[in-house]
Formats: sequence, structure tokens, C-alpha cells
Amino acid sequence: MIRKRTLNRLATQCLDISELGFGTAPLGNLYKPISDDEANDALEDAWDAGIRYYDTAPLYGLGLSETRLNRFLRTKPRSEYILSSKVGRLMAPSEAADRTGIGKWFNVPSRKERYDYSYDGVMRSVEFSYERLGVSKIDILYVHDLCVFTHGSKKASDERVTEFFENGGYAAMLKLREEGIVSAIGGGINEWEVCQTLAERGDFDIFLLAGRYTLLEQTALDTFLPLCEKRGIKIVTGGPYNSGILATGPVKGAFYNYDTASQSIIDRVAAIERVCTSHGVSLKAAALQFPLLHSTHLSVVPGAQSAEELNNNLEVYKAVIPSSLWSDLKAEGLLRQDAPVT
Repeated sequence: MIRKRTLNRLATQCLDISELGFGTAPLGNLYKPISDDEANDALEDAWDAGIRYYDTAPLYGLGLSETRLNRFLRTKPRSEYILSSKVGRLMAPSEAADRTGIGKWFNVPSRKERYDYSYDGVMRSVEFSYERLGVSKIDILYVHDLCVFTHGSKKASDERVTEFFENGGYAAMLKLREEGIVSAIGGGINEWEVCQTLAERGDFDIFLLAGRYTLLEQTALDTFLPLCEKRGIKIVTGGPYNSGILATGPVKGAFYNYDTASQSIIDRVAAIERVCTSHGVSLKAAALQFPLLHSTHLSVVPGAQSAEELNNNLEVYKAVIPSSLWSDLKAEGLLRQDAPVT
């Protein structure tokens, strides 16, 4: 059984989010194409397993992820699931040779992304997402990818953050929440430092933080997660496997943070895996469950393209992990001493 945790930071919120969510970037034909039926089968299997939180974005498959969710969600009672999508990009028709994500997204619409964190950009993005999804309510709206990873430098990231606050994007999200068009607002970001900047400048309910509070990385404990605890802000962890290596292990060619892992990362993961193995626990299980041990966390959101990948995520979510595993990781300097483990 998949447990649920509740987001109720504001009186108008009571969102019961399953601890295991479904990230739908792979359903946008990320790295390889799948059919509509294969995508729908993966979603149906997730539903049957008790997953009730689905995260998407206009970027995923350049709209394909949202339209595939449309087919699935139309068959489900609206009161029984939580849905999040994102703003910050508009998808414009383009020539096939000019579309966004060639070599990353396969068999997708010919669309070219345009970053737009303004008031009008946010409102248009939400309108388009509602049309693609075909739903009556998007529960959580994240501003997407204001980070250095996406925009290439801290200077460019800072400029996008300024655009978001000064050109009305933030005001638009507040208005959407106030009017009940969405229930909660936050950021879907690759770096906790940017999340902290947003939290310090605005009134946010939740952040989807990708790959930055994991079995490999806990620097978010320095200042960001304590700030969230103080303000009642909740966290969803995306990318709990750090884009691959915490699922595959330290194999040749393993990926970390969307690139080939360095030798130092491979060595550290190998050391973590040895401790896990000594306790009869898979590395992947420890990686998936670790973020949920922090009080701010509501859910972890790995992606899946197939029933096999989904079932593996379910197995590691349900695995029993002895407390001694976490103690041994700390004793060997492989996990921060202040990381919550109960």
C-alpha cells in the first residue's frame, strides 16, 4: 500500500499526495519513443498500484506528456488524484529541424520552446496546459527551471528570477491560487539555492527539487530545508536516483546529473552500495526511500516508461530498510550526520 502525506500549509489546501508519485517526462518519449498504448498501460499500472500523484510539464515531449495524461485522467474520478504541471515555457509551432530537444525527445510535435516568466506568459501557459490535459483542475503549479542548470550561468538564472518577480509571473501564480484555479504554487527546480531564493522572496507552498536532496547530496540541509521547516513549505523529490547512478549502481558509463559520472562520484556510490549490500538492501531502495525520511518531504517522483520500470519502483519503495544501514553510512562518512533517518 502506498501511503499519503498532506499539504495543508494554507486553510484552502488539503492535498493528499501519495509518497510515491509518477513523473511523466518519460511518457513524453524521453530518450526513446513509446506508443500511446504503452504510455497508457504504464499509467494504468501506476493507478492500480495506488499511485495518486502525477507530475507533468509542457516541456515533457513538447506537450505530448500532457496530452497522454488527458487520455488517462479522463477515466479517473477527479477527487482521487493530485496533478501538477509547470509554467515558464511556451511551445510555439516550428519546422521539424528547428524544434526543441532533437536527440532528447522522439516522435513529438514540432514545437520550439520560448522562455516566458511574465504575467501573460504564465497565464497563457496555464491555459494551454488545461487544454492539453482536459481536466477541470490542476492542483499544483510550479514555475519551471529558473536554475543555472537550465540557463547556463548564475547570471542568467538570476535574470530569469528577476523577470519572474518583476514582470508579473509571480503575481500571476498568486492570482491563480487566490482564485482557486490552482490550489498550491511552487517551483520545479534543479538547485536548492534557487528554491531558497524563491522562498525568501515569495509565498510558496511546495517545491519539486530535482536531484538535490538524495543519498549522494545533502547540502540542502545547510539552510534551505530548515527554512522550509520553519515556514511549513513542503518538498517533492524528483530525480531520486541522481539521473541514473543511484539506480544502476557504479557501472561503466553510469549517469550522474545528466552526464557521465566522474570517478569520484563512482567511487562514492560504490562505497554506499557496499554498505547497502551488507544490510541486504539494494542501493536503489535506499536512494528512493531516503528523501522521505526528512519531515518536509511529501513524495518522491521517479519516472517510468514501462510496467517493468514501474514495478521495480514499487518494489524498492516497499523494501524494509534497517536503521543500522543509515547508522553505518553516517559512521563511514557517506551520509551527513544531521540527515534525518527515522
